[in-house]
Amino acid sequence: MFNILLVEDDDNLRRLMATVLRRSRFNVIQAANGKDAIDLAENNHIDLMVCDIMLPEADGYEVTRSIREFNESLPVIMVTALETLDDKRKGFLSGADDYMVKPIDTDELIMRINALLRRAKATNERRITIGTLEIDMDSMTANYDGNALALPKKEFFLLFKFMSMPNHIFTRSALIEELWRPDSDSDERTVDVHIKRLRERLDEAGVTQFEIVTVRGLGYKLIKHV
Repeated sequence: MFNILLVEDDDNLRRLMATVLRRSRFNVIQAANGKDAIDLAENNHIDLMVCDIMLPEADGYEVTRSIREFNESLPVIMVTALETLDDKRKGFLSGADDYMVKPIDTDELIMRINALLRRAKATNERRITIGTLEIDMDSMTANYDGNALALPKKEFFLLFKFMSMPNHIFTRSALIEELWRPDSDSDERTVDVHIKRLRERLDEAGVTQFEIVTVRGLGYKLIKHV
């Protein structure tokens, strides 16, 4: 059962949304303010967060940015009465994956939650093996033929991302948004440099079961040879 963190300061609306989520077979963890939401996300396993913006203690933007510091991949849906383009831009720049304007259709909310959970399913697998290379997100380790493969943090996350979805094309802009955040100073050249270094480390280790190839005009993908 997936754990949904529901952050909403309107008690009646939060209870209604929690009921809808439970009927869809989600386990619901509730918070009525931003500070409690951050604490709950840090101390519980959360699969997805549904978060209002106008909250006491810390607003939804701050909640999302804070959670992104220790959980980069958590899917986040902002549900709010704020509907201008600037509001939405600020929401996405803070780290939201989706944005819904109140009043919401609860059936649509469930569909959007399921879509984000499906998208996140591969990266929620904590340990991935291709051939004799194993990468473990919980311990932040990679091993090839029983030997540790030392990888800097960004290269580790890039490798985990590619191994989680073989043959999927990742655009440079998508990788920047997920691994560097869209408001950082990184650009497409940053991605190219890190992937070049990752390829060199894999070559030095003798990894032959797969390769990370360039898809001209689009980005990169991992192709398995095993």
